[in-house]
Amino acid sequence: MTKALSTNTSLAMPAEWLPHEATWLSWPRNADTWARNLKEAQAEFVQLAAAIAADEPVRVMAGAGVDLDAATQALGEIPNLSIVPIQTNDAWARDYAPTFVIDRDTSELVAVDWFYNAWGGKYPPFDDDQKVAAQIAVLTGARHQPVDLCLEGGAIEVDEEGTLLCTRSCAFDPHRNPGLSPEEFERRIVQAIGARRVIWLTGDALIGDDTDGHIDQLARCAPGGRILYAWTDDSSNPQYAGLAQNLQDLRDGLNAQGLARELIPLPIPDAVLVHGTQIPACYCNFYLTNRSVIVPAFGALQDDRAADIIAAQFPNRKLVQLPSVNLTVGLGSFHCLTQQQPRVRPPSEP
Repeated sequence: MTKALSTNTSLAMPAEWLPHEATWLSWPRNADTWARNLKEAQAEFVQLAAAIAADEPVRVMAGAGVDLDAATQALGEIPNLSIVPIQTNDAWARDYAPTFVIDRDTSELVAVDWFYNAWGGKYPPFDDDQKVAAQIAVLTGARHQPVDLCLEGGAIEVDEEGTLLCTRSCAFDPHRNPGLSPEEFERRIVQAIGARRVIWLTGDALIGDDTDGHIDQLARCAPGGRILYAWTDDSSNPQYAGLAQNLQDLRDGLNAQGLARELIPLPIPDAVLVHGTQIPACYCNFYLTNRSVIVPAFGALQDDRAADIIAAQFPNRKLVQLPSVNLTVGLGSFHCLTQQQPRVRPPSEP
C-alpha cells in the first residue's frame, strides 16, 4: 500500500462544495475562440453569471474599453455581480485565475499562482492571463504564492480529505513541465495546495479537448468519498478506449492508496457537432455554488439523465441546467469558466 504523501505545509485546498466567498469569471471577448458564435457564447455566459450571482457574489473580469463596455451592458443589471477592470486574453478563468487555498495556521487566504502558458503554448498571446492571479491576490488581500509548476486550475480536482486527481497528459506534457518526474511534481504540488495523495489518470480521452486532458472533463469528486467519471457503455465510441483507461487508472490508484471510493459513471453525450466539428461536450464540467449545482446542457439525449446523476450527489443543492453548446465551441464549459474563492473561517469559528 502506498502511504499518503508527507507534507509540512499548513495549506489546504478546500473542496469545491465547501462555502465560497465569491466566484470569479472573465468576460468572453476572444473572437478567435468563438470565431462564428461569439455573441451566442456571450449570451450563454450571461445566463451562467446570473445563475451563480443568485447564490453568491460574482466578480467578472473585463478589460478597459470596448470589452468593459460590452460586459457592463450585458451584466450590469444582475444583482450581486460586479465587474472588475482586469484585462484578459481569454475567458477560461479556471485555468489562469489563482487556485485559492487556506493557511490553516493563520486562517489566511492564499492565491496559488501556477505558471500559465495557454495549455502548452497553443494560443498566444497569453501575457494578460499570466498576470491575473497576482492581480486577484491584491484585490482579495490574499497572500500571493507563485509555484514552479506549469499547470492550470482545471487540471486538478480535490476532495475533502486532500485526495488530488490529476492527469499525466497535462502534468508531464513536454510543453508544460519537460523532464519533470512524478515524484518532483507531487512534492511541489503538495507544498502548493496541501494535497495528501495524488491519484493519476492517463488523461486525454475526449474528442476536441485542447487541454491535453483536464481532469474537470474526466472525473469529479463529490462529498462522502464519491467520484463521478465520464463514461460511455458504447465500445464502438472512439472515446471509449481512453475513458476505459482512465477508469482503470482511477481504480488502480485508489487501490494502491488503500482508499475506498464509490465510483459513479456519468454518461457523456452523443457527439455534439457544430459547423461540422465535434466539440468536447461533457457533463463533468458542472460547477458548484453555495446553493446550486449548475450543469451544462447540450441538447443531447443524455442531458437529463446526467443532470439527475450529478444532482443526486449534491442533494442539498438546487439543480440548474443551462445551455452550453455555444460556450463549448470554445472548447470549455461552466467549470472551465469559473474559479471559486473559498470562505475563510476565523480561528474563533467552529
